Amino acid sequence: MKENIGKLLLRIVFGGFMVFSHGWGKMMKLFTGDPNQFADPIGLGASTSLGLTVFSEVFCGLMILVGLFTRYATIPLIITMLVAAFIIHGADPFGKKEMALIYLLGYISIYLLGPGKYSADAQMRGEI
Repeated sequence: MKENIGKLLLRIVFGGFMVFSHGWGKMMKLFTGDPNQFADPIGLGASTSLGLTVFSEVFCGLMILVGLFTRYATIPLIITMLVAAFIIHGADPFGKKEMALIYLLGYISIYLLGPGKYSADAQMRGEI
């Protein structure tokens, strides 16, 4: 039971914080601001980069929060955090890339541990 509560807390913190602290503002920029003012770290274009980032930070973050297709939802976020840590902040001091690395390790942990008993995934499998 303790490990399932731990998995739930990981999902709530890493899914919820990503959506509301990082993704929501980017989503508003995508729909109401100038998406061309976003970074283009891998050469896909600023609008495409912003769209992919919003998909991972908002959509995948929400999926992790509720535990729906959890392992699949971590993959775009792992990629996003790798880009943030090693391309966007690659030349920056450790303190600038620390947050992206913390999120990266959180998403890798969620991927390895799975969603736990208190998740939509477990509900769909009939584990609850």
